[in-house]
Amino acid sequence: MGYLSNHEEHALMRTANEIRQSIIESLIAAGSGHTAGPLDMADVFTLLFFKVAKLDPQNPFWAERDRIVLSNGHICPLLYATMAHRGFFPKEELLTLRKFGTRLQGHPHRGALPGLETTSGPLGSGLSQAIGMAIADRMDNPFTSKFIYALLSDGELQEGNTWEALMLAGKEKLHNLIAIVDRNGIQIDGFTKDVMPLEPLAEKFAAFNWDVQEVDGHNFHALYDAITKAQSVFGQPSIIIAHTIPSRGVDVFERDFRWHGNPPGKGPETSVPKDKQGEVALRKLRTLNDMLPLD
Repeated sequence: MGYLSNHEEHALMRTANEIRQSIIESLIAAGSGHTAGPLDMADVFTLLFFKVAKLDPQNPFWAERDRIVLSNGHICPLLYATMAHRGFFPKEELLTLRKFGTRLQGHPHRGALPGLETTSGPLGSGLSQAIGMAIADRMDNPFTSKFIYALLSDGELQEGNTWEALMLAGKEKLHNLIAIVDRNGIQIDGFTKDVMPLEPLAEKFAAFNWDVQEVDGHNFHALYDAITKAQSVFGQPSIIIAHTIPSRGVDVFERDFRWHGNPPGKGPETSVPKDKQGEVALRKLRTLNDMLPLD
């Protein structure tokens, strides 16, 4: 898969920040939706869509493409924003998020957008969908060079279906399957360690015969190296635990689980009044953009 140059890293950082701005703008326009997860997974999605995955926005259902499966569908403002910036549909359409008649519903609908691989909503189902794709692809071509990327949240690991899926993938030795877990430590009701502790998470995955890595989910080089290693694993599916900061990029929102399911304008007023939240978030991200390296 080559390597990630510093120049590419800097370009990805700028793109991720632009995507975060689009997320905030679409959430403000919608007046509803999730903030924390979309902001914290922006770096992972940017790397997948702009560097790693084989995709063609002009031919979105190209047979040789990789598949990107979003299991935790509530972070779809990020998926939509990333796809728009990658050229799958016009960026202006992002402002129709969650409106009647829009293609950008509150959870993704496969038939609505070119390049959207699955319908998602019920947590815990996406990994099973990705496993089905990986098995089918291997049946079509035992020497397949495609990869199925499954994006999961840590909160949805509390769903039993996820562990059934993990067991099946390990049994089937699906080396063409790479799962990435958003380990941000929050869910709608609080911190995962309080709601339903998940640790020792890496050891649990390994026990199901998965190759496991843990990385900083905001370090492009670390993420790229982890995905490169996962692509070279044979005889096992791979899982990357990406440690992220909820609401990454907007420091006054970060690490507060109350931003899990609230948009700017409806979030907690601990740091910023509701009527200023959107404005402050965009200002923070635009200021950050001016601080990012240009080469």
